[in-house]
Amino acid sequence: SPRCPAAKAALEYLNQPLRRPPLFYEPKKKNHGLPRNPFNSLVVPRPIGWISSVDDKGTLNLAPYSFFNAVSYQPPTVMFSAGAGHADDRLKDSARNIELTGEFVCNLATWDTREAMNLSSITADPQVDEIELSGLTPIASTLVAAPRIQEAPVHLECRYLKTVEIPGWSDADSYKVIFGEVIGVHIDDSVINEEGLVEVRKMGIISRLGYDDYARIDESSIFSLQRPKPR
Repeated sequence: SPRCPAAKAALEYLNQPLRRPPLFYEPKKKNHGLPRNPFNSLVVPRPIGWISSVDDKGTLNLAPYSFFNAVSYQPPTVMFSAGAGHADDRLKDSARNIELTGEFVCNLATWDTREAMNLSSITADPQVDEIELSGLTPIASTLVAAPRIQEAPVHLECRYLKTVEIPGWSDADSYKVIFGEVIGVHIDDSVINEEGLVEVRKMGIISRLGYDDYARIDESSIFSLQRPKPR
């Protein structure tokens, strides 16, 4: 009878919409059944390393990398991962330049520079200067030959440390993870508050999500948590 509690609960359960089990797939089998690979939409948000470098002929290069992060404090060290390029040597210009010259600069991409950042991701011949192509302003660094981007609020001058090659499923899937020690830091005075702290809210930093999507760090997306005291 519907008046019976057990029968009522059973009816409510049966009337619930069917719930599909969580999706499981094995990346190498590409058996997710979705229209696009979901992996880049799962590890998010990813900071953008906007890497400027120069080759041995003096040609400037600029490219954004979302496989980027800091990996240590002392010494401060950053890394970015570059996939296969379209040149004959199968290298991205950034990777080739950095391994050749031993230097690069990481510039922080912001909301104001989002269009220029996107334009600098274009696939172009090694002799193309993406800084000029993107309408940006190169300025001299203090310790390295690679230029900084004037429009960015923060620049990390880096000395190349090492490359770790990640074997791919094919030649097109090979990645070079490039590590660099941060030997010089430039911070625009406008993003340092009266207490001497970097005011991330003022930077308008953007980060990479999946597909064609990005995120913006602002007042509404920031919150604070204090780490628990040791026990």
